[in-house]
Amino acid sequence: MTPAPAEVAAALHAHLPPVFRWAGRVASRMRSFDIAVAGKVSGSSNTDALTLADLSVQELVVTALRDLDPRFRACRIEAEEETGPLEAFAEDSPLTLCLDPIDGTKQYRDHAGDGWAVMLNLRTDDAVHYSLTYVPDAGPTGRWVECVGAGAGAKVRCGEDNPEVPAGQALGSLEPRPVPEPGAAKKIYVIGFQHRDPAAAAAITAAGLEGVVADETPGSIYDLMADGVFAGSLIHSPNVYDYPAAAQIATAFGGGSVWCDTGEPVHYRELWMDEKADMLRLPRVVATASDPQTLATLREVGRGWHPERYRDGDAL
Repeated sequence: MTPAPAEVAAALHAHLPPVFRWAGRVASRMRSFDIAVAGKVSGSSNTDALTLADLSVQELVVTALRDLDPRFRACRIEAEEETGPLEAFAEDSPLTLCLDPIDGTKQYRDHAGDGWAVMLNLRTDDAVHYSLTYVPDAGPTGRWVECVGAGAGAKVRCGEDNPEVPAGQALGSLEPRPVPEPGAAKKIYVIGFQHRDPAAAAAITAAGLEGVVADETPGSIYDLMADGVFAGSLIHSPNVYDYPAAAQIATAFGGGSVWCDTGEPVHYRELWMDEKADMLRLPRVVATASDPQTLATLREVGRGWHPERYRDGDAL
C-alpha cells in the first residue's frame, strides 16, 4: 500500500537532514580537487557541467533513502545521474522522489560562487509535497531551505545551519518564513533559453521587474526565494530535479507556477526526456512567482515565446 504524501514528507523531514549535511560536506571537500568529467552535450554550460561529486553525492543519498525507511522505497525515484541503487525503488507509484545531487554544478566546478546545493523533492502528478535544499558553502556554516506541505500555507523554513547540534535539530529550530510583502521583490531568475537568456532577462526588466540570468544570481535561487529576495523565475523547460522546490515555495506564499502559453497551473503529467542533457523536463516556458501579480506579469512576458528549447535563431 502506498503511503500518504504527508506521511512520506514527515519521514523525509525526520531522516534526510543529516544525510544532506554529510553529503554536502563531502562535496565541499571534493571541490578542492579537479573532479570534472565529460558527459552531457546540450550546448549549455550550466546544463552540461558534471563532476565526480554529482555521482558520489547521488550514490550516498540514494543508498540512504533505500536503507532508512521502507516508505521511501514505495516511491518512484527520478535522479539526475545514474548512480546509486535506483532499482530498489518502485517502478510505478503515485509518489515520486526527485534528486539533484549538485544543483549549480557549473558554479560548483568553476568555483564561481557558493549557491550550489544538494536537493530533493517529493511530488505527485499535481503537486509538490516536500522539498529540502542544503547549500553547504553559503555563509559560515551552510544554509537550509525546506518546504513542507502542498498548496498555500505550506511551511517554508530557511536559514543558517548550526553544526553544533544534529542536523534535524538545526533545521527544526528555524522559524517558518512569513509571506513576503507583495511586490517587494523584483528580481526574477532566468535560465533555459540557451544563448537567449540575456534577451529573456531584458524583456522581464522591460516589463517592470528585474531579470537576472543564472550566472549572475548571487546564491541559490531557492534560498533567495524563501528569503523574499527573489520574486520568482522564468524558465524554459525546467527539469524535475530542482525546479519543483521553487514552485512549491511560490505556491506556499500564495503565488504559483504556470505555463506561459496557456496560463494552466503546472502539473507533472506532461514531461519529456531531454536526450542532449539526459534530463527529464517539463515542456515550454514556465513562470513561477510568490506574488500573483508578479506571476501574471511573467506569464504575459513569456506568453508568445517559442515552445522548443533547442532551435536556431535569436528570437525568443
